[in-house]
Amino acid sequence: MKKVLFASTALIATAGVAAADSGINLSGYGRFGIGYFEDRAGAVTNVNTNVTTTSIVGGAIVQTTGQTTTGTAVVDTDDAILVSRFRLNIDGFTETDGGVRFEARVRLQADENSANGEANNAQLNGARFSVIYGGLRVDAGNVAGSFDNLANYYGNEVGLELFAGQYSGVDYSFLSYVSGSNPGSNAVFFQYAVGDFAFGASYDQVTGALNGSEVDLDRWDVSATYTFNNITAAIAYGQTDLGDIGLDDESLTVLTLGGEWGDFNGTLFVADDDVNNAADEGTAWGLSAAYNLGAATTLLFTYGDGNGDADTQEVAIGAIYDLGGGASLRGGIGTNDCDVCDSRVQADFGAQFNF
Repeated sequence: MKKVLFASTALIATAGVAAADSGINLSGYGRFGIGYFEDRAGAVTNVNTNVTTTSIVGGAIVQTTGQTTTGTAVVDTDDAILVSRFRLNIDGFTETDGGVRFEARVRLQADENSANGEANNAQLNGARFSVIYGGLRVDAGNVAGSFDNLANYYGNEVGLELFAGQYSGVDYSFLSYVSGSNPGSNAVFFQYAVGDFAFGASYDQVTGALNGSEVDLDRWDVSATYTFNNITAAIAYGQTDLGDIGLDDESLTVLTLGGEWGDFNGTLFVADDDVNNAADEGTAWGLSAAYNLGAATTLLFTYGDGNGDADTQEVAIGAIYDLGGGASLRGGIGTNDCDVCDSRVQADFGAQFNF
C-alpha cells in the first residue's frame, strides 16, 4: 500500500528539538459496485408527515402546514443497490531517539446507506493512540480488542463488501475498532510478541441501565497466539460483567487455526458463545479457504454457523481478480439463514483500489 508522508521537521523547527522520525501517513481504499440482498428492507427513523395546525393571529384564523416526527417505519427498498465505501486512514507518528514510537489514528469513512441505497456523508471516528517499543504495543482510545486482533478470527471473508465470514454464529459483543461517526469505546489494548508467541489483553467499560440510571460494566478479554512453521494457532477469552444490572455475565471463547500451503490457505474457527439470549448462545463454528488460480485470480470460500436457533448460517463463494497497481475486481454470492428466519441470497460485484 502506498503511503504519503508529510515530513514535520519544518513544522517543529521552532521547537528547538526535532524527533528522529515523525510525520503523517495517509492510506486507505475506495470500492464501488452493485450489491444484492434478497427482500432488502430497512428501518427509517424520524418519519415526517405533513400536519396542519390552526391558530389565531391578530384576530384572524391562520392555518399552517408543517412537518412533525411520528416515529420509525420499516420500508422496502430495491434488492439491488449501488454499494460504495471511501476509507482514509490518517496516521500521525513520531519516534524518540530511544526508539519508542508514538502513533495516533483517525479514520474518515463514507458508506452507502444499506437500508435505502442512498449515499452518506464521510465521517470521522474516535481517535486511537499507540505506544510501540520492540514487541510491546499499547493502544488507548478507539481500539480493537483481543478478538478483533486475533489471528484468523475473520478468515477469508467473501465479497466486495465482505458480507460473509466464518464467525457468523458468534453473538457476543466484543471490543472492536469502530469507523464512521461512532467514537468507539474509550478502552485500552495491550499486546506483547516474543519469538513465535504473542499475548494480548484489553479492558473497557460498557454502559448498562439499572432502575433508569446508567451503570458502567466491566468488559475484558485476553488472547494467546503461537506460530509454528506454516500454521498459526490462537485462542481468546472475553467476559462482560453484567451482575450490576441483574443479568448473568456473558462470555466468549474462540479457537482459530490457520495455515498456508503454496497457493492455498485455509482457516478453522470454533467458539463457545455464552450470552443471556438462549436463542443466540451455544457453540459456533466455521471455516474458510482461498486458492490462487494463477493469472491474477483468487477463489474464496467461507462457511459459518452455530447451534443457537437465532445463530446466522452463512455460506458463500467469491473471487478476486488483480488488475495490478492496487486495483482489483471482486465479488461473491451466498446465502444466510437461521432456524427461526428465512433464507436469503446475498451477492455483490465491483472494483476496489488501494491508495
